Amino acid sequence: MATHLDLEEQEQLDRLKAFWNRYGNWVTWILIAVLTALAGWRAWEWYARDQALKASSMFDELDRAATAGDAERAALVFNDIKTRYPRVAYTQQAGLLAAKVQFDKGQLDAAAASLFWVGENASEAEYRVVARLRLAAVLLEQKKFDEAIKQLDVASVGAAPEFLALVADRRGDVLLAQDKRDEAIAAYRKAWDLMDGKVDYRRLIDAKLTALAAAPEPAKTASAVAAGAKP
Repeated sequence: MATHLDLEEQEQLDRLKAFWNRYGNWVTWILIAVLTALAGWRAWEWYARDQALKASSMFDELDRAATAGDAERAALVFNDIKTRYPRVAYTQQAGLLAAKVQFDKGQLDAAAASLFWVGENASEAEYRVVARLRLAAVLLEQKKFDEAIKQLDVASVGAAPEFLALVADRRGDVLLAQDKRDEAIAAYRKAWDLMDGKVDYRRLIDAKLTALAAAPEPAKTASAVAAGAKP
């Protein structure tokens, strides 16, 4: 009995040796690759956390400057943070905040530059769209209508529906400032159609259309729609 078991174990050992002789190098390299990737991922996570922590500290400094209305200090901190940590979310937020205090202080060119940077460099699409929407408002204030429309055109590419409504609304503002009444009405109506009826901002769009004597038709009630009747 013992001899039989010894023979079985020897056969298994021989098969294992044959397998290892044939595939051992491949198994070793795959294992090394997996362990290297895992180590690299952990290193990247540590690096990302470290970058975010440092950027967070600088953002707090910028926030204090903005609260104090110090546009110059806010600009200096933003320039520093975007140079050191351009891909961190705090940097994108810093750009929007710096632009706000710059705009409030009448520094329109500086605000436009800050927003342009976020619109071009933000890693998240939402920040890019918000930056371009605000940039269009700054350009509207500067009466740079064609540039404002270009920013809105870029912002609309691939934007989520809720942002498309805001883009259309801002487009209406620019067109109205150019005395293009019919085009402005069309843009506002598009914004009104795209905007969720539960969002309060839709009332502002409705007010703009009412002021232009172009208020949208009252929506059908749910029962009327279900019955296929007119309200």
